[in-house]
Amino acid sequence: MRIATWNVNSVRQRVEALLAYLNEVQPDVLCLQELKCQEEQFPRLEVEAAGYNVAIHGQKSYNGVAILSKVPMEIAVGLPGDEADVQSRYIEAVIPWGATVLRVGCLYLPNGNPLGTEKYPYKLAWMDRLTAHAKKLLALEERLVLCGDYNVIPEARDVYDPAAWLGDALFAPPTREKFRELLALGFTDALRATTDAAKQYTFWDYQAGAWQKNNGLRIDHLLLSPQAADRLESVTIDRDMRAKDKPSDHVPIRVDLRD
Repeated sequence: MRIATWNVNSVRQRVEALLAYLNEVQPDVLCLQELKCQEEQFPRLEVEAAGYNVAIHGQKSYNGVAILSKVPMEIAVGLPGDEADVQSRYIEAVIPWGATVLRVGCLYLPNGNPLGTEKYPYKLAWMDRLTAHAKKLLALEERLVLCGDYNVIPEARDVYDPAAWLGDALFAPPTREKFRELLALGFTDALRATTDAAKQYTFWDYQAGAWQKNNGLRIDHLLLSPQAADRLESVTIDRDMRAKDKPSDHVPIRVDLRD
């Protein structure tokens, strides 16, 4: 089972890249973030023609998440814990997998910048809600993958210049502490289960020659429940996507889980 996640940064601008990725990499499940469109604007027909079922939780101009699956799925939208939160940042699917199921949560965690504004408490509260929900999901003892753009730099080795990012919401100590609390529930950070290497980036800014200088960040993560982690075979960051024409500033990252 191949599960990939990609902050596509406006799906309508990346339709050709998306279809090429589906054709070349053939993920069984692809989670998308930052669609920047409503459901009716998503390129559903093209994606379905490529052999995928589509579940979308869209929002006009901002946010938006989707799950694409080669097999039909049961869907729930929205992260529990705050009925007043109208931002489209979470979608969850239950997907048949042999005699059991795979549960996938696709998330686009708030950026939180700048510090000192209402955006940062919203980020931390959203992380608390995610941890509470994840705890309930883990109790189901299923093969579970929580993946997406976390907007969290977990460690110094995950950013090109740690000192320069200490005042940023992605790397601020409270952010990293919340992420550790989530991991401590029993999740495995898929990439770090396979390598200790630094500079394993998934994001390069469009400005200041970040891609050319390899000034990157690791902020896109796949967290695995024990039942999924037991089946982990490999993790791949599709770096080459950043060098293509009109790329997203993020690249896909994927795991292969054995049957």
